[in-house]
Amino acid sequence: MADSNTTDFTNPSTFILQGIPGLEAAHVWISIPFCTMYAIAILGNFTILFVVKMEQSLRAPMYYFLCMLAVTDLVLSTSIMPKMLSIFWFNSREVDFSACLTQMYFIHCFSVMESGILVAMALDRYVAICHPLRHSTILTNPMVVKIGLAVVLRSGMLILPYPLLTSQWPYCKTNIIPDTHCMHIGVVKLACADTRLSSYYGLFVLFCVKGLDMFFVALSYTQILRAIFSLPTKDARLKTFGTCSSHFCSILAFFIPALFSSLTYRFGQNVALHFRVLISNVNLLVPPTLNPIIYGVRTKQIRDRLLGLFTHNGT
Repeated sequence: MADSNTTDFTNPSTFILQGIPGLEAAHVWISIPFCTMYAIAILGNFTILFVVKMEQSLRAPMYYFLCMLAVTDLVLSTSIMPKMLSIFWFNSREVDFSACLTQMYFIHCFSVMESGILVAMALDRYVAICHPLRHSTILTNPMVVKIGLAVVLRSGMLILPYPLLTSQWPYCKTNIIPDTHCMHIGVVKLACADTRLSSYYGLFVLFCVKGLDMFFVALSYTQILRAIFSLPTKDARLKTFGTCSSHFCSILAFFIPALFSSLTYRFGQNVALHFRVLISNVNLLVPPTLNPIIYGVRTKQIRDRLLGLFTHNGT
């Protein structure tokens, strides 16, 4: 009987997600830290949303953006974890072609959305520290809504060509994806056509969208640090830096692994395949896991509200 994975086909009905190549025997053990991270991400981000909703004093631009970040993290982590766990636990590797493209869209769309939200949060910190007297007049509620809509529309429109282009390529080599989820470059590499358009567009999104976001975040924090170091006392500098330290940690947790993972996937031919897949999964799961922890610990208003809830429940 012919091997269905190598039979010529131009419109595959399904793809086969291999999981973590070379580490199939350890899938159940690998699932434990990933499942733990997902549980923390779900619990932590829902807690952030609950606290901001219940606490009237948190109705400010910073916390509106934080809620957007929490929702984005929930969708991003949920886009990959259910299928990943079904591979690890039940060896359920098949994924419908259209479902694969849908997962690809959600992963990349919400990844770009998170990048945009971090830029918006950097803008909020810049205005709050460098122009504190104008903060309430610049970042009004209508302006926050406009920024949020711009972030959502930008990511939705920029990532739409990913599945549209990918669905047009013929696939006549194999339908096995050596990964736990449908990444754009991973699916495109299976096509037996000139896919330079998809590759170039993916590089455009990486460097001209996420790269520009990193530039604007770095520019904002350059101005923020200049303003902090110009403050007259050490206590004032430490207090002001503390107001943006949580956001700075989120930036590092998102941009550094994302950039490393994207470059490794495209140019790291000498990097072990299982390492690339692990880095890709860590890149998608670490920010949703760390963000609620970072903001819960580092943001005094959220920390105080949580402590108040636990104290109240304990009495």
